[in-house]
Amino acid sequence: MDKHPHLKKVIVDFKKLTPEVLKLLVDRYPDGYDDRNIISFRNANGERVEAVEVLTEDTKYLVKISAKLEYTMENYDEDDYEDYDDDDPEGVPDPDLPEGGNDDD
Repeated sequence: MDKHPHLKKVIVDFKKLTPEVLKLLVDRYPDGYDDRNIISFRNANGERVEAVEVLTEDTKYLVKISAKLEYTMENYDEDDYEDYDDDDPEGVPDPDLPEGGNDDD
């Protein structure tokens, strides 16, 4: 049962992640997220998706989990995003993952 039926739901993958949503994630999960925070669901194509939830006053964001997301959250520095608008999907660049880091995106 959805505890927030009045909120708009937005599924976000790393390519569409904005500085605002990234900051909300880091604020909500300062030590990273774990299995208890992960929501699993099937998308319109029947594919299983894992995401973490973050809320604003009017929107529930379900951010798809990926190695890029974990790495970006671990290395978050608010100053890196000060030249971008909060809602700019170009504001969060793809990280250069360390050797051995792979991603499903």
